[in-house]
Amino acid sequence: MARSQQSIERGIVKPLALKRGDTVGVVSLAAAVEEASLARGLEMLRAIGFRPRVSKHVLDRDDILAGSDRQRAEELQAFFADPDIRAIFVARGGYGSGRILPLLDFAAIALTPKPLVGFSDLTFLLNPLVERARMVAFHGPMLAIDHEIDNRNRRSFEHVRKVLTREIDGFEMEAAHALHPGLAEGVLLGGCLSIIVAMLGTPYAPNFADKILFIEEVGERAYRIDRMLVQLRQSGALARCAGIVFGAIRPFGNEENEARMILRFASEQTAGLEIPVLFGIDAGHHTNNLTLPFGVRARIDSTSQGLTILEAGVC
Repeated sequence: MARSQQSIERGIVKPLALKRGDTVGVVSLAAAVEEASLARGLEMLRAIGFRPRVSKHVLDRDDILAGSDRQRAEELQAFFADPDIRAIFVARGGYGSGRILPLLDFAAIALTPKPLVGFSDLTFLLNPLVERARMVAFHGPMLAIDHEIDNRNRRSFEHVRKVLTREIDGFEMEAAHALHPGLAEGVLLGGCLSIIVAMLGTPYAPNFADKILFIEEVGERAYRIDRMLVQLRQSGALARCAGIVFGAIRPFGNEENEARMILRFASEQTAGLEIPVLFGIDAGHHTNNLTLPFGVRARIDSTSQGLTILEAGVC
């Protein structure tokens, strides 16, 4: 498999780029999935040129989970091993991805690298794929959405297609706010704030050293966002980062005062770190959710107020 020089130097493998007509797997790794929502997502996959193959147990239900932990882990493992599957899309997040981590064979997954695409609760899997399987993983759209497909969702899926087919390599995303000044480069990791915090103290916690940390969240009160940021700061995680970039942090009820407090708390808990911090790129819940390749190098620049992905996520 061809790899970029930067990837060779870091030991991170880039999966092969996809092409129109490729078969992609669809699995449920977290909460149970509604059939109608999944069907809309499958239509979108076909619309962007891929042929979805749905796992056997994708619609299973075990209380709130999409089947047993072992079953979900086995289906993901099988799709990584299947040579006909070129990428894997996750049906939905919600809750449950972290439960399958001890059941996965990351060494076996590393032998057949391919894109895994998801976000939210899938933060549990994206970061260990980079750090344990040593492959690029993709923070991007999931299929079983809870509302009708609209232009925002279409842009999200069009962007993931461009990233996975290497129609685009590096790209830039503008942030709404520059909270703290500076310029920094590092490998991009992160995801949903509550999941990152839940991983602290476990064997699967991200290595924050010299990383560009991406953070997003949804449906939390401002004080809870602050509490999680305090935990990240007091754990020493934030001080080890090269830079921090926030995506969408949508409060419970999307209240204006809550949003104002979240912006304030994000600024306060990242102050004094002497690293650049941006807030409000177009990634995460209730945005266009543009795809971020985790494991590649990125740059944040407070002057241009931008996050730049410096290399392709596939080869």
